[in-house]
Amino acid sequence: MSALWIAHVSVTDDEAYAKYAAIATKAIAAHGGEILARGGRYVQLEGTDRPRNVVVRYPSVEAAEAVYRSALYQEALSHARGASEREVVIVEEL
Repeated sequence: MSALWIAHVSVTDDEAYAKYAAIATKAIAAHGGEILARGGRYVQLEGTDRPRNVVVRYPSVEAAEAVYRSALYQEALSHARGASEREVVIVEEL
């Protein structure tokens, strides 16, 4: 079953986060991810408001988790740490 990687992000350092995004995009593509939403218009109904929302579809939960654990994504993540506040979850689609 396919899976969605859902991230809610508040960016605190635009320059460092741009480095994260550039590398993360390569990691996502390398693992068969399809970006469905990245930023853009949103409506916050409950919970913590994070103005950057990202949704990526992967072939499976395992594929999505493999991206996160990959060396390339971990390199990207080193730029996001300290440059953002984030929540990330992987959810299997029905």
